[in-house]
Amino acid sequence: MSILYDMMRPVLFSMEAEKAHNLSIRALKLGLLPHVSNQIDPILRTELFGLTFPNPIGLAAGYDKNAEVLKEVSNLGFGFVEAGSVTPRPQAGNPKPRIFRLVRDEAVINRLGFNNQGLELAAKNFSGRDKAGIAGANLGANKDSDDRIEDYVLGMRKLAPLASYVTVNISSPNTPGLRALQGKGELEDLLGRLMDTRKNIVTEGATFFPILLKIAPDLTDQDKSDIAETVMAQGIDGLIISNTTITRLNTLLDPRKNEPGGLSGQPLKDISLSVLKDMYRATRGQLPLIGVGGIQSAEDAYRRIRAGASLLQLYTAMIYKGPYVAAHIARGLVQKLRADNFTSVKEAVGVDTPLSD
Repeated sequence: MSILYDMMRPVLFSMEAEKAHNLSIRALKLGLLPHVSNQIDPILRTELFGLTFPNPIGLAAGYDKNAEVLKEVSNLGFGFVEAGSVTPRPQAGNPKPRIFRLVRDEAVINRLGFNNQGLELAAKNFSGRDKAGIAGANLGANKDSDDRIEDYVLGMRKLAPLASYVTVNISSPNTPGLRALQGKGELEDLLGRLMDTRKNIVTEGATFFPILLKIAPDLTDQDKSDIAETVMAQGIDGLIISNTTITRLNTLLDPRKNEPGGLSGQPLKDISLSVLKDMYRATRGQLPLIGVGGIQSAEDAYRRIRAGASLLQLYTAMIYKGPYVAAHIARGLVQKLRADNFTSVKEAVGVDTPLSD
């Protein structure tokens, strides 16, 4: 099936990137892609957050903005899917063009700006997610919101009872001022209100749900320390590390490298890996971490797990490696775990990131 994608890729890459993305969503809706099981091998089965993941390779938020193809993506071999980011009210996002392939760098720059159709449609789609497996809802705030924390509260109230977990995305670089919520005081306020909201939702009869926080890679050492202290104190269930970067490495080759927006793909790999290790140490290995950013191979995935990630996510790799990249990575990961005599993913988590005394 990778051969088929290799044949189709020149056609897709001849299209404007967002048009190709929308075409792929339509293809999934029409059932044009063969199904691949996500039950790759028992060694990959991972218990986390009270959920059982058939394999640790998930689809990152950003692809399925409105939770339109949850089941269809699961049928590509992903162990879990995260949809969004979803804002309370629909918004168009930033002007087009706003997605740029950096082909020479196997990267993407996007400045989408939380384009989505809002909570009502997302809730409808999540409510019909039969056989979709584990599906998380990634929450965002409207660009023109007067109270962005309230936007996350509204999103949680609407989608948490329907999703497997919720992710609080305060790390997109494409909504002005959003990353300020990663500051210590702002983060304490945000997470405090969200934890109170979860308690109320569960008291009202909903099933308990995990809350994850997605952070940026562009953080100072003090930022990382503050985030670790705050999430541990508030009882957040896990961190997703990391979102796209605004850093532009001098090694980038593609002429579009200076387009404004968040950079993802291969150039993000080492940056995200470094933040993952730092946060694993800062949380003393006591908080589950999801590694994302530049993962395109089994070697990338295994390195991220050994650095401290319990689960993984990818998106840009689908663009360059094809729709079945998750299944391909998962099969390679099985071989690497067995070669090192591990009997589970959990056993390998953090072995390359010793915790200081």
